[in-house]
Amino acid sequence: MIYFFTYLIYFYASALTVLYLTLIVLSYYNTSKYRYRYSKKEEDYLKKFPDEAPGISIVAPAFNEEVIIVDSVHSLLNLDYPKFEVIIVNDGSKDETLALLIDNFELEEVPYYYVYKVNCKPVKRILRSKNPAYSQLVVVDKVNGYTKADAMNAGVNVAQHHYFINTDVDCILAKDTLTKIILPVLDSEQQVIAVGATMRMVNGCTIENGRITRAKPPNAWIPLFQETEYLRSYLVAKMGWSMLNAIPNVSGGFGLFDTSVVISTGGFDSGSHAEDMDMTVRMVAYMRENNKPYRIVQCPYTCCWTEGPPNLKVLNRQRTRWGRGLLQFMIDHRRLLFNKDYGRLGLLVMPYILIFEFLAPIIEFTGLIVMFYLLFTHQINFDTFWMMLLYAYLIGFAVSVITVSCDLILGKLYKRFSEYLKLVLFSAFEAILYHPLIVIFTLRGYIQYLTRSDFKWGKMTRKGFSQTNQENTVSHVEKI
Repeated sequence: MIYFFTYLIYFYASALTVLYLTLIVLSYYNTSKYRYRYSKKEEDYLKKFPDEAPGISIVAPAFNEEVIIVDSVHSLLNLDYPKFEVIIVNDGSKDETLALLIDNFELEEVPYYYVYKVNCKPVKRILRSKNPAYSQLVVVDKVNGYTKADAMNAGVNVAQHHYFINTDVDCILAKDTLTKIILPVLDSEQQVIAVGATMRMVNGCTIENGRITRAKPPNAWIPLFQETEYLRSYLVAKMGWSMLNAIPNVSGGFGLFDTSVVISTGGFDSGSHAEDMDMTVRMVAYMRENNKPYRIVQCPYTCCWTEGPPNLKVLNRQRTRWGRGLLQFMIDHRRLLFNKDYGRLGLLVMPYILIFEFLAPIIEFTGLIVMFYLLFTHQINFDTFWMMLLYAYLIGFAVSVITVSCDLILGKLYKRFSEYLKLVLFSAFEAILYHPLIVIFTLRGYIQYLTRSDFKWGKMTRKGFSQTNQENTVSHVEKI
């Protein structure tokens, strides 16, 4: 069995290497193509001819977000796009979130016939501003649904436009986000049902009035590792998969969705711990079942900045939750695996998720145990052991270096070369210091889901967007 497992590890690692090299090539080609296809000229066209710009609804759930809610809403309202609305869903907040919204944006309750196109907890009231300056703002006050998915459904029910953005109030969007994200929709001959974009860590950035005035890599080591991890996921993996029209998921932190398709699939699943991946797959399945051609596109530009886990405790909660969601996702959608009726979804996307995402932490952890056993029983050939270990390490490091290079191709977001060097240097330690923790936390999520552990509400730290708030840490409650 040991002999068989060592060969399994070898072929698994080789397959993963070939996969990533393929994605790197596809990503480089797709990024270069995207960069020249959608230039400043195309973006300016929508400003000159605003009637040509499709309307976009921005849906952002909020639960106990008093520290950042005002800056977040100001940031969303100041986006540079001809036609959009901002829908804030107050998901039964117990702090001053709603009161701050009412006071700062002069809100009042308005008569509204609320239609439950997709299921969600009861909506208490709809509020709009008396001030014309905030006419684009809609606030939905609802009973707490315990999940982001439920709050998103409440926002989708009032969305007035054909497309909506799924985001969080702790995210900051680039001023030209809506223009960048809608261009591939307008350019496609097939129906684009979703568009993703690159997300980065806001930790370490200079922020004024809800705007990033100076982009910098995080100072804390956990968000810094996550910065490289995010860039690798978006600029290499998803840009590569986009070439094949086989993106596994559009992130729940930021993504554009076709409103009608989401409603047709029944909206976000309130019982899912991975609502973003679940929603993406169900949308694709719906299009395949109804014989409708579709595309899911990835935009390489950084459109969204989010706050990363500041410490191990919060990272543990985040990745444990993701682990629970991944296992639940595989169980819920097992019928799609190797199912030729669903095309790329059944024959490419789902097998990839199973083999290289779901099984990866299990294989890695088992491999570590086997390695220690072989070391203890003196069965390791050290003539090849160090060579294989170095080979695996250098492959991972090379992918991270290429990822940073891809980011430079799109434009120098950081002002100093030393800041890019910082990302590269820290990525050299990712396999040793950061990745083992991700494996452990993910496996913990699997175990929690299998044992049906009681998923309690826990506290995490949240820092505000303003420079004053960034100096203080406050408690924020999330579903873990």
